[in-house]
Amino acid sequence: MSLSCRSERNLLNHEEFETVRVTHHPAIYDLDVDALQDVKTRLRLMRDKERTLGFQKRREMRGKVEPRGSNFPGTAEKPLQKKQVFASALKRLNKEVARIKNFEARQSLLQSAHKALALKQATGRAEHPSAAATPGQGMRLAASNKRRSTIPGSQIGSVSQATKQAQAVRDSRD
Repeated sequence: MSLSCRSERNLLNHEEFETVRVTHHPAIYDLDVDALQDVKTRLRLMRDKERTLGFQKRREMRGKVEPRGSNFPGTAEKPLQKKQVFASALKRLNKEVARIKNFEARQSLLQSAHKALALKQATGRAEHPSAAATPGQGMRLAASNKRRSTIPGSQIGSVSQATKQAQAVRDSRD
């Protein structure tokens, strides 16, 4: 449950409230990332301190430990409520830091995209072939893998001639 600014002001002292005040709506946008990180560090320290005090008060109420220091007896509620105020302020800070980082990342991506577009447009338009019909080259001759046997011209037809002569010899014997 979130507390109103008035409730936060009633719970916290002036210094603590001024630290928490800058985490609310209009004031948080005036801080840069480094200032937000500084406030986040201070809020974490305050939250941890109140958490420790709350644990201590609860242990005192149960009788586990003796009271620390010379403070008047109080309940464990107030340190835990203050811790909740600091935790919600930290949550607001973390959201704002994430929002700023996302915005910067988007801006960086946008600049890169604009730069890439400018480079693409600077190279000129690509040459595309026309959509009209173009004459084809026809089929291309594929090289044969067979070995060619070379026969001397003097031998061409000699086998046929030898066969003719052998047949003539056989015919003359009959």
